[in-house]
Amino acid sequence: MADEEIPSKVRKTVQYGSIDGRLIGSGEEAIRMGVEAGNINITNMQDTMEMSVEDRISQRQAEILAEFERKKQIRQIHVTTDDNEVRRQLRSFGQPITLFGEGPADRRDRLREIVAEKGEEAKKPSKISEKEMMAAKEKEELAKTTWYHEGPDSLKEARVWIADYSIPRAKERLQKAKLKQDESATQKHARIHEVHRHMRAVSSIGSQIGDSRPISACRFSPNSKVLATASWSGLCKLWSIPDCEEMKVLRGHAINVCSIAFHPQATISLDEKVCCLASSSADGAVKLWNMESSEPVSEIDGHDMKVSKVEYHPSGRFLGTTCYDTSWRLWDLEAEEEVLHQEGHSKGVHDISFQDDGALAATSGLDSYGRIWDLRTGRCIMFLEGHLKELYAICFSPNSYQVATGSGDNTVKVWDLRRTTCVYTIPAHTNLVSSLQYERNNGDYLVTASYDCTAKIWAHPGFMPLKTLAAHENKIMSMDISPDNEYIVTSSFDRTFKLWSKDIIDV
Repeated sequence: MADEEIPSKVRKTVQYGSIDGRLIGSGEEAIRMGVEAGNINITNMQDTMEMSVEDRISQRQAEILAEFERKKQIRQIHVTTDDNEVRRQLRSFGQPITLFGEGPADRRDRLREIVAEKGEEAKKPSKISEKEMMAAKEKEELAKTTWYHEGPDSLKEARVWIADYSIPRAKERLQKAKLKQDESATQKHARIHEVHRHMRAVSSIGSQIGDSRPISACRFSPNSKVLATASWSGLCKLWSIPDCEEMKVLRGHAINVCSIAFHPQATISLDEKVCCLASSSADGAVKLWNMESSEPVSEIDGHDMKVSKVEYHPSGRFLGTTCYDTSWRLWDLEAEEEVLHQEGHSKGVHDISFQDDGALAATSGLDSYGRIWDLRTGRCIMFLEGHLKELYAICFSPNSYQVATGSGDNTVKVWDLRRTTCVYTIPAHTNLVSSLQYERNNGDYLVTASYDCTAKIWAHPGFMPLKTLAAHENKIMSMDISPDNEYIVTSSFDRTFKLWSKDIIDV
């Protein structure tokens, strides 16, 4: 190879070389021998051109603009907002349906990028995907369908009995509602204003350490003179009101007690020797108590999982229980048997409330849905869908057509059974709503309790805040309003219960 064939840059930079262990003084000679041996390949430098700084900057700008344009096109691609459909499409592209730490929005962005890479053909669903989509929709509808099975004769008898009991009470309620309609607007406003004025002056009149473990439930007796509390220690206790002195300790549960309830006629017309109370625990045990003995007088068997709530039917003949096996049950206490085992929730059922007429029952579930059941026919007449998290509390209003629900999304929703929709959402607390209760007579106010350590009183109608009850040091697990509307009680994880009362002093 001639010297002129060796690039000048190579001649200048290579001064020494070594071939077969021999030191070569001239770099050009070393290169020539390397080329002849086939170990060095010299390209024609005239065919290449070094890129200038300006050219490199222009190329980088072009790459950035191209990336912006690509992201713009990706953003313009429309994908479904249904997360289940997004997962199905990702699966159809052979991609994982979810990545670690990936949320619904991230999955949609990933699907857009895949669609952009695949091109327009990827956005056209195939016949197979259409069939899969139809099957997914049918499966979703099936999940919302309530299945009914033939029940025993005792269930039919119970439904007929409930119908005979509830219809006269409904007529009486409607007559009272008509009388209230005849009340002038001025009189009605004055009455409600007076109630709200007193509720703004509610204050704590008593505080008691109820147990060595958190107090999970508290309920007033029908005559408002006795308070029942349930604790994680497995003990239930009765307290006198308003002095909050311990009357009796009920021993029988072996694990956390979840709820306790009085018979509607207990402490009024019911003999103290018969079953006056019911309680449930986390091991599925349901025990019945009277007012004289410290030991349970009876027990209801049949639950294999946590029974989170027990509630008496307004008649007192039936007892409703909610279980974490996704069902709730109705027990005939006179016949001493289970007459209804109702499924319908996809997760545990947490709370139950009976309409004052006795015709309807409302249940709330950890699946974030509520259901309204007609006890006379067995049908689910309304599906409460709107909360974002679990429903921990549900309660009928005294007007019997409104239902309030408290959720883990920190809100309270008010539902109208006549319009079959949610009519009001209260951003009530900064933590989950654990319990709620309407004023007993007319529903003039609503009290809510929360894990944010406070209870709040809300005006009705309008649901404006009237008072915040803040005295507990830890989350409030339960609350109740006395039947005479004189007292409010809250029980807490801090092992105390507190009694609140209206102040008669003008405010």
